[in-house]
Amino acid sequence: RKALQPASKAKRFCKAHAKVLRRVFLGLLGVAYLCYFIAACWLNFQRALALVVMTAVAVFFVCWSLFKKHYGAKVLLLLRPAWKCFLKFWPWLKWLLVLAHVGGLTAWLILENARNPEQLISLAGFCFLVLFLFACSKHHSAVCWRAVFLGLGLEFLFGLLVLRTTPGVQAFQWLGDQIQFFLGYTTAGSSFVFGNTLIEEVFAFQTLPIVVFFSCVMSILYYLGVMQWVIVKISWLLQVSMGTTPTETLSVAGNIFVGQTEAPLLIRPYLADMTHSEIHAVMTGGFSTIAGSVMGAYISFGIDAASLIAASVMAAPCALAMSKLVYPEVEESKFKGKASVRLSRGEEQNILEAASNGAASSVGLVANIAANLIAFLAVLEFINSALRWFGELVDIKGLSFQVICSYVLMPLAFLMGADWADSPLVAELLGIKIFLNEFVAYQQLAMYKKNRLSGLEEWDGSRKQWISERAENIATFALCGFANFSSIGIMLGGLASMVPERKGELASIVLRALLTGICVSLLNACLAGLLYVPTEVGDCVTFLSTANFSSTSYTMYTCCKQLFASSVLENGTLSFTGPWASLEESVLSLMQCCGHYNHTSCAA
Repeated sequence: RKALQPASKAKRFCKAHAKVLRRVFLGLLGVAYLCYFIAACWLNFQRALALVVMTAVAVFFVCWSLFKKHYGAKVLLLLRPAWKCFLKFWPWLKWLLVLAHVGGLTAWLILENARNPEQLISLAGFCFLVLFLFACSKHHSAVCWRAVFLGLGLEFLFGLLVLRTTPGVQAFQWLGDQIQFFLGYTTAGSSFVFGNTLIEEVFAFQTLPIVVFFSCVMSILYYLGVMQWVIVKISWLLQVSMGTTPTETLSVAGNIFVGQTEAPLLIRPYLADMTHSEIHAVMTGGFSTIAGSVMGAYISFGIDAASLIAASVMAAPCALAMSKLVYPEVEESKFKGKASVRLSRGEEQNILEAASNGAASSVGLVANIAANLIAFLAVLEFINSALRWFGELVDIKGLSFQVICSYVLMPLAFLMGADWADSPLVAELLGIKIFLNEFVAYQQLAMYKKNRLSGLEEWDGSRKQWISERAENIATFALCGFANFSSIGIMLGGLASMVPERKGELASIVLRALLTGICVSLLNACLAGLLYVPTEVGDCVTFLSTANFSSTSYTMYTCCKQLFASSVLENGTLSFTGPWASLEESVLSLMQCCGHYNHTSCAA
């Protein structure tokens, strides 16, 4: 007992001065980080730029939180007269803002489409889909147009920021590169377990371990409260701007990061009391987005990471807006006017348990992905075989599920902004995504992208081997969502396990939510087509004069096509126009290009 007295005294001292000791510890930690930060910036500021940005963001939110805690009430009291004055003139200001936004958007569309008139097709497709969903509305007269227009406005602003502004493009490109780099750490674990040969040659061992790693990381972030904080901030933005209830908004915001059955867990205690419109919004959010874990798998295919992230972010406000258009609120919500709801947290005791649970819970997801791929690809091959047999009976050669989709969905693909020549292939991808799943569709899209980047001929006889960069971008957004018929069972099973007493109501809503989710992805694709900026090839004369023709690339294919177009063959004499005229290297470059690609000028 005497031996334990010093320890007991120390314990009592620590308990009595816990607050002071905590401040001292945090102060020392802050000083240590400040020294490290200064040293990193002093040695190489360019290298430490990412650290500077992360530190600035963290400091801003910490300062904002402290300011809000200590001075928020006083500031609100001071601003109350100004707020009352603002509310008095708001009815007039509201219409002025609407007119300004409409006028600005109209002017931008006129100026932008004067240079790229083909982008108007994407705008027409966007308007058509919105009108189609309004025609499918459950209660036409009850539509809250504020939620619809502000949701679409937020989607447009996100798209404009991500796809058209230089800081937005660079930020999302940087974020996508960092995610790709981060996912590369999966190799350390998978190569140890499976060996280098398997992870380099076998799809299952190359891609599926990424799902395990990403799930583990997400579980850790949930345990630390990082994901809850991010979801709450996004939810607050959507809720304040669109006027939706906190429960449905939290679930849709959560769908940006997690899957269609995980996001409703955030609001599980409230599901039993939610209205039909709110349940529809929860389902639509699940169908309109993809989980972070499978996003990692798609990135490993070669799909552009920045586009996938942008599609998930843009889908959140669009899903809420279209949900309120298709299934407007006609009941009295118990959560209307409620500032926030309490987020449920995991039951893990420490970070190691969180990491272990995250990895273990992904096993079912990995098995589900593998089983679905095996089953759906086998079913697709069987359907194609049966269709070929039926087609041959009436002398129709090459009939397949993809061919049928390419004809049926081709107008829709064209309305999204794909070129007419690319529309059949984009339509095939849409059909695979809707009737099978997006995993198979993204695999096919990755193959088209690989063919294009490899510099293959665009046409192999009558078969197109790849689609344009613009069509790729549109297809990436169009496929980004769990909205397919196989997901209906997953959605119903997940929600019914949380609220079994509402299983019948869930079943009556799910098909309408599936249609809305499909259209949300298509609306995102239309916006991607409207805001798309073509990539400039650069100086082809310099490129071809210095290129190594031992292998091909998309840049080489494009430059060779430019060279072919500038060549003129008259009376057996070959000449060149444009930048290729009077250049000795033009004939040499033409010979090199003819070694890889076919053209009439090659006969000379």
